[in-house]
Amino acid sequence: MRWGLVGASTIAEQHMIGAIRASGGDIAAVVSTTPARARDFADRHAIPVAEDRLERVLQDRSIAAIYISSTNEKHREQALAAIAAGKHVLCEKPLAMTVAEAAGMVRAAEGLVFATNHHLRCSGSHRTIRDLICGGRIGRVLSLRLFHAVHLPPHLQGWRINDPAAGGGVIPDITVHDADVARFLLGEDPLSVVAQMGASGMGQGVEDSAMSVWSLPSGVMVQSHESFTHPFAGSGLEVHGTEGSIFARGVMTQLPVGEIELVTAAGRALVPFPPHNLYLQGVTDFLAAVAGTGQPAATGWDGVASLAVALAVREAARSGIRQQVDYGRAA
Repeated sequence: MRWGLVGASTIAEQHMIGAIRASGGDIAAVVSTTPARARDFADRHAIPVAEDRLERVLQDRSIAAIYISSTNEKHREQALAAIAAGKHVLCEKPLAMTVAEAAGMVRAAEGLVFATNHHLRCSGSHRTIRDLICGGRIGRVLSLRLFHAVHLPPHLQGWRINDPAAGGGVIPDITVHDADVARFLLGEDPLSVVAQMGASGMGQGVEDSAMSVWSLPSGVMVQSHESFTHPFAGSGLEVHGTEGSIFARGVMTQLPVGEIELVTAAGRALVPFPPHNLYLQGVTDFLAAVAGTGQPAATGWDGVASLAVALAVREAARSGIRQQVDYGRAA
């Protein structure tokens, strides 16, 4: 498959280019905001075409798929243009700035594959945790704790900490991931959330830390903590049930690392998991969907749902009032 990249981003550079090529794909073009930035990126990664105008790339009929990793406020317009040109789309989260916009993107892509690049559900660790839960190893699930407080490195700060119009802030950047993790592991959608958020001064105009509690239809409670400002906190998740607990450390990452410990009445045991490349798995699942032999790891509607939870968290934190999660047509 021939791909076009929209966004000369760090994630494309460090993860997606290698994953696409490892899957047998060919990267035909990259689009960025200026000709100079596009050409520099293309030269560094042996991409033949560099453009600052998306429409020129979309005119290439040999390009079947578009990967979008631009700043958040651009996703909707770029995805809709790619869909109108008949391209399959793999889009970074969050899909859009509102639930309604994201849902409109998914509806527009009928007949094409439109997927959200939620990489964590592609990891061997998260898939193994889900198997433990579904297999009844911890009994009935009572609660899930997600701790995803990290220190955002300087080269990733920029718009993420200074530009609300571009979709900056820890909630659209990390809470949206944790929402997808909870939905993936537990198989149900949060109903309502309470939350607080704060800004430590790392940036201006957006939150850099958030804590929230989510209520699920089954009665499971989810506690979630995200931050850009915690250099030594570590990340991971805990799932607690009536017959045991799962402690997963260092697994909220782009790399196949960390450890999983299962604790039951029988004792403590480390649980192995496949150490495959998360992004290659995501691309492989996407290609299976295009071929009609599988589904994307995260569909467009999964992306709508994770955005809905994140926006409810932000509104609950802003207002101090519990928010019902509005999924639009994604529920």
